[in-house]
Amino acid sequence: MRWIILWLLTVLPPLPALADGEKAGAFDYYVLSLSWSPNWCATEGDARRSDQCHPRHDHGWVLHGLWPQYHRGWPAFCRTGEASPSRGMTAAMTDIMGSPGLAWHQWKKHGTCSGLSAPAYFALARRAYEAVNRPAIFRKLDRSVKLPASVVEQAFLQANPGWSRDMLTITCKDGHIQEARLCLSRDLKPVPCGRDVIADCPLKDAVFAPVR
Repeated sequence: MRWIILWLLTVLPPLPALADGEKAGAFDYYVLSLSWSPNWCATEGDARRSDQCHPRHDHGWVLHGLWPQYHRGWPAFCRTGEASPSRGMTAAMTDIMGSPGLAWHQWKKHGTCSGLSAPAYFALARRAYEAVNRPAIFRKLDRSVKLPASVVEQAFLQANPGWSRDMLTITCKDGHIQEARLCLSRDLKPVPCGRDVIADCPLKDAVFAPVR
């Protein structure tokens, strides 16, 4: 057995070092992920005493992230020569992201893979977020309701003519609607999602909490 292992080591190429991250800028499309903040607060944020959950912010759909994606799989924590964002830069994203900590994490995990500088990445993420018509009906809720995830998907499709079902997926977590994820080209045009992204929540009674 030992000589077989030694022989394999001589003929097989070395495996890539995963800890080094992947090449920045090498990806196929983006996933724009929008999180319903009241549900995140109910399942995670309140326990963390996150400032994002304070009623004064009036958060509904917030930007979780803009994620470079392959047709199969996705890069993360890429090698880049770009400087990390300043505290002021991440703080400036809190109006749509909820917290500077999330903005920082999104840059480190996903922004580094975009091939962009931190200012350009955050500007692109903001453009993508602002281009989406977020259904106003969910902000009119005055109490928690239970609904099929398909209702949330249909609301987004009606609010955004030109989208189709294969461009969007709705996810759930801990019995709550979690996120709406839209697939975008590198120039932010809606495109069909890869098979790794399309995994719609099957729940018929997912909790949807009102804006605080």
